Amino acid sequence: MNTQPLRQKLSAIETELRQELTAIAPKLTDLSLSDVVEQLAASPLCQQSIYQRIVRLDAAICQLELGLYGLCADCEANIEPERLRADPTEQRCRVCDEHFRHQHRQELRLSH
Repeated sequence: MNTQPLRQKLSAIETELRQELTAIAPKLTDLSLSDVVEQLAASPLCQQSIYQRIVRLDAAICQLELGLYGLCADCEANIEPERLRADPTEQRCRVCDEHFRHQHRQELRLSH
């Protein structure tokens, strides 16, 4: 399998995220993605959407390197190709994503 086009897409996403990161945390832009995740997790910035997007990107790159890219993080089934085309950092298949979103909404209701 030729992973070069996928690596290029992930690299483009990383470039965009690093540009956004420069505006809110310029000290982090020179760090590796995993170090950026670690630093953001320990800061109030972990509440911002960029944090989740960087986490997903880091996970996708790691999965690609391990040969596990495209497998659902929850059930390990193949993530639907159309989901990956829409978002190359997708971590869940449709069924698990729906379950996760439903569960997350329930947790939000209970916490208020």
